[in-house]
Amino acid sequence: MKPSLVIVGAGPRGTGLIERIAANAPELYAGSGLDIHLVDPYPPGAGRIWREAQSPLLWMNSHAEDVTMFTDETVVMDGPVRPGPTLHEWAAIDGRTFADRQLQGAYLSWVHEQAVAALPPDVTVHHHPCRALRVSGPREGRQQVWLEGRPRPLLADLVVLAIGHLDAELDEEQGELATYALAHDLVHLPPDFTADSDLSSLAPGEPVLVRGFGLAFVDLMVLLTEGRGGRYDGDTYLPSGREPVLYVGSRRGVPYHSKIGYDWTGERPPLPRFFGPAEVDALLARPEGFDFRRDVWPSIQKELGFAHYHRLFTVHPERTAIAWTDFEEKYAAGEAAEREALVTSAVPDPADRLDLAALDRPLDGARYASHEEFQDGLRAYVEGDLRRRHDPGNSPDLAVFLGLLSVYGQLIRLGDVGPWWHGFFSHLASGPPGPRLRQMLALSRAGVVRFVGADMAVVAEDGVFRASSATVPGETIEARALVEARLPEPTVGRALDPLLRELHDDGAVETPEGLLRVDRSDGRILDRGGRPHPRRFALGPYTDVRTPGAFTRPRTGGPAFRQNDATARAALVFLRDLACRAVA
Repeated sequence: MKPSLVIVGAGPRGTGLIERIAANAPELYAGSGLDIHLVDPYPPGAGRIWREAQSPLLWMNSHAEDVTMFTDETVVMDGPVRPGPTLHEWAAIDGRTFADRQLQGAYLSWVHEQAVAALPPDVTVHHHPCRALRVSGPREGRQQVWLEGRPRPLLADLVVLAIGHLDAELDEEQGELATYALAHDLVHLPPDFTADSDLSSLAPGEPVLVRGFGLAFVDLMVLLTEGRGGRYDGDTYLPSGREPVLYVGSRRGVPYHSKIGYDWTGERPPLPRFFGPAEVDALLARPEGFDFRRDVWPSIQKELGFAHYHRLFTVHPERTAIAWTDFEEKYAAGEAAEREALVTSAVPDPADRLDLAALDRPLDGARYASHEEFQDGLRAYVEGDLRRRHDPGNSPDLAVFLGLLSVYGQLIRLGDVGPWWHGFFSHLASGPPGPRLRQMLALSRAGVVRFVGADMAVVAEDGVFRASSATVPGETIEARALVEARLPEPTVGRALDPLLRELHDDGAVETPEGLLRVDRSDGRILDRGGRPHPRRFALGPYTDVRTPGAFTRPRTGGPAFRQNDATARAALVFLRDLACRAVA
């Protein structure tokens, strides 16, 4: 029998792994034959999230030129670079286009086909369009992967989990809200991938409370407006009459910052500068461990500030008061308070200074006298954000974005750093396209979208849901429908996926935040004793080495590519040695 590898999950991560297997096989695995079994009920390449069978109204969240599934020389890895087209090159569209997800699904399907075609001729790929339910087997022996509707398991020498986003059972609060909704004939839609949610219960003209102001809300907004027949005439929204009224709030109370709408020009900031491999090595060497806020965040703040001011001083020197060389020397040597004083004296305009706290929580301390006054105030905030993020005169913002990518690439080595960082990163670096925010403004002016405020609180009482926020003291909104506009938390212990639950029960260990612990070097799943399983790997957002995405911007190092390469090489070496032992 040929060696067998089972990959559970045939979306972008599974496809990326196959691409790396094809790239590394000539060096590490020649002539031994291999069966690769892909297990996923959704189409190979696109998977669930990017499948072509979804609304054409839903867009990608990145410019087409910023999406690639192929490595380049900036990816630090042991395997060979195999370049290929970005989405916009493959589709022959304007690179600044925000392509719809159907087109991205077609691109991913093509990438999958190319990856399979690049495998050696004695490597065969089999797709099983069903779910994997369980993995069993001894640590040192073949694994059994049990499939839905199949009486016999797939036999696997290695198993790689590349599952992607997880469905999850309701937490305590969500469970109580769902029970209350059922008892009082209310509508409660829990966290979910919006394209899979049944929105038919949200009635035209009725108020709907929406908790969550990120990308899931943007999808919800689109499906309940244009998706119900409304349309835009310039900056004016023309309702169909079938829309509900969306009262949206969140912890921050504002939408994610707009995607930046201009291109980078000139010299890039030399990153990493204050948070690179040496700093990560020092943190990992601490026998007592580290605390993110105390030990990591100060270095990240310094790194992001360096990226910001490097750009400001080198491209917009007329807005600074001293030479860059003098500023850099003092900035590098100074502690936080000294750097703050330096910035105050060297950067005259407060608008040119980097204030991460204000970017993260812009409504902190803000109070409005009425609901309508807050609508005006938040529209002004969004309009200001759009102007700034589309003005190359504010290009230090783009430098901070590059700094965030650099930091993320380093943080992967530290494992699970808690949920705050991922929310902060998404708020600054992974916001909606500018046109979506302009649509949100039009919907606000039309009265279809209403803003609730920061730290939105929801209670279930007197047969309804009630929402309030300290941003507008004394204001309460009642509704018979509540939507949790966010993806489920990727926690292993609450995952609905039976395979992950079984792994958890079988000894796989999770972090305090509920993420699956894996070996940072190659993705092998760790047990409660910290031992890597020799035959089980995991990649994706439910692990403690999660990355910003399965695909990334070209020429930014691509942490997911680096992980895919390491896992592919480890798998090939294991299978090669196994085949050699079998021959001997």
